[in-house]
Amino acid sequence: MTVYNLTQKLFQDHWVAGSMEPGEEIGIRIDQTLTQDATGTMVMLAFEAMGLDGVKTEVSAQYVDHNLLQTDFKNPDDHLFLKSACERYGVYFSRAGGGVSHPVHMNRLGKPGKTLLGSDSHTPAAGALGMLSFGAGGLEVATAMAGEPYFLEMPEVWGVKLTGQLPPWVSAKDVILEMLRRHGVSGGRGRVLEYYGPGLNQLSAMDRHVIANMGTELGATSTVFPADGEVERFLAQQGRHEDFRPFYADPDCRYDHYEEIDLSSLVPLCAKPSSPGNVVPVSEEAGKPIYQSYIGSSANPGLRDFWMAASIVQGQKVHPQVSFDINPTTRQLMQNMIQTGALAHLIASGGRIHQTGCNGCIGMGQAPATEEISLRTVPRNFPGRSGTQEDKVYLVSPETAAASALLGEITDPRTLPEKLGIHYPHWQTPPHLYLDTTVYQEPMPKEECHKVSLRKGPNVKSMPEMDELPNSLAGPVLLKVEDDVSTDEIMPAGSRVLPFRSNIPAISDFVFRQIDKSFPERAKLAMEEHNACFVVAGENYGQGSSREHAAIAPRFLGLRVVLAKSYARIHSDNLANFGILALHFANSDDWEKISSGDVLALEGTHSKLHQGEFLVLNKTQGESYKAVFQGSERQKQMLLAGSRINVLKQKHAEGASSHQSMERSQQCYAA
Repeated sequence: MTVYNLTQKLFQDHWVAGSMEPGEEIGIRIDQTLTQDATGTMVMLAFEAMGLDGVKTEVSAQYVDHNLLQTDFKNPDDHLFLKSACERYGVYFSRAGGGVSHPVHMNRLGKPGKTLLGSDSHTPAAGALGMLSFGAGGLEVATAMAGEPYFLEMPEVWGVKLTGQLPPWVSAKDVILEMLRRHGVSGGRGRVLEYYGPGLNQLSAMDRHVIANMGTELGATSTVFPADGEVERFLAQQGRHEDFRPFYADPDCRYDHYEEIDLSSLVPLCAKPSSPGNVVPVSEEAGKPIYQSYIGSSANPGLRDFWMAASIVQGQKVHPQVSFDINPTTRQLMQNMIQTGALAHLIASGGRIHQTGCNGCIGMGQAPATEEISLRTVPRNFPGRSGTQEDKVYLVSPETAAASALLGEITDPRTLPEKLGIHYPHWQTPPHLYLDTTVYQEPMPKEECHKVSLRKGPNVKSMPEMDELPNSLAGPVLLKVEDDVSTDEIMPAGSRVLPFRSNIPAISDFVFRQIDKSFPERAKLAMEEHNACFVVAGENYGQGSSREHAAIAPRFLGLRVVLAKSYARIHSDNLANFGILALHFANSDDWEKISSGDVLALEGTHSKLHQGEFLVLNKTQGESYKAVFQGSERQKQMLLAGSRINVLKQKHAEGASSHQSMERSQQCYAA
């Protein structure tokens, strides 16, 4: 009898096409989708561009949680556009103030055994409920909403056995930071992390959310936990016990890779600036003065996280030099903070309470002072992501953040009993929770949807047309970058940039601003002289956020080829979706031979793409380099067509034409 791990079971239950062999492309059915406003406008514009009528998933939900600052018309106009699109296409709509997508979806819509695809890289947080969930570009999500399979390389499964018990002052954040300490930001590439073992018994469903959320920072395809008694308790607390379905790995199942963490051995950890993989014990950084301590985000969104911070600062005052920023994650959480008294303790200590949403995590407010240390419970600390160019952001647990806020310096929370006489607060879930069951505007009846028109403000522009791949390409290397360049560096977030998310011509002026502010202008000049421009990159190019603007906007400026040592999964898919040829160096040492400004050329791209092998000519150096395309046949068709939208538009047109021909035939037969 064949035995399967939990990840294999979930893939098997949703298999549509392809192979379940690791490294082979597989297509799976998607039950649910999640979109947020920073990426959701492009999803809805893609849906419109494909000429589709309505969603075909079991559940699709749109959240307004990123772009909440309303300093002019752009963000509120986009909120109204998204609301109209949800009404038009049959999507749940959570308006501004409802909360961050991941915990809200987990509270109200997530179900064990289901698949979830989200236009947000932290969508795998839903794995806490025993779901198989992925972050993807908006176009991938739009096609899933249209009923198309989601295609990806079948990942390996990395079994992570948890044993022992977490000591006082150590929490779920330290578990995932320990994984990042061991393996860095690319250690999980091509893998699903599947947690199991006796140590799970003390991790609540929301603790698991913390770990699953930040599996993304390891580069993992997804993270999966079993749907066990803790998940059953969570759903019962949310008034949704009927949605529980037990889901476990088979006994004696096998994994492609094994890891073990003795929870008892963990200590408070932090990720130093400016990478989630730069992890050390908090004790090594202790004593450094801080400017800010920030509680919240999708990485620590649970009531326990805020209650713990509130209990630590209860009856105390935060240090006068510290901005103690409290970022509640959902309206439901805010109500429960009031009910438990946690909100009062945080305010009395000197905490600054902000609206429910992503806020400072995505650079929308709460930016720290220049060159000052900011401790944050957020999932990532890429350079400038906070909104401050010269930021010094540390990733920490709520315990470390609260302890440090009181003392005004990085503080190992285990020292609080000695330094301030504060003893470890023992958390217990309140017997009665406030439930926000009105967070969504539910989908309209199908017969009503067609009466709704999309509401577009002046900043909402339709998706740009994208031409087919030319058979020859030549242009300068406008930028050469090293390893681990993130999508935040390709297309920055923040309050200045994200309001243009629905306007590709406008947002393209910010491409690579974190690295080279001159890139947009140089790209426009290159297009006047050539038919393309190139970017040369190191390992793990495009890590981080799923935002497809990091592909669409460079393509709008004329980027047609990236030549890199390796790519992050989601960004690689986004490049193909929008007609940018993502080539791998056949010999990584060739990266050293290319200089910024060199003119590169490709000949016979159509035939070479089918073969998967290219010869890149360096006209400046008089050299050539071998490169390979590692994508699927499906992606080759998208590249030749110029974008996945072009492929799907053609498919939809052919389907409509076939349907009309069938109707005419039936009419002729009846006559």
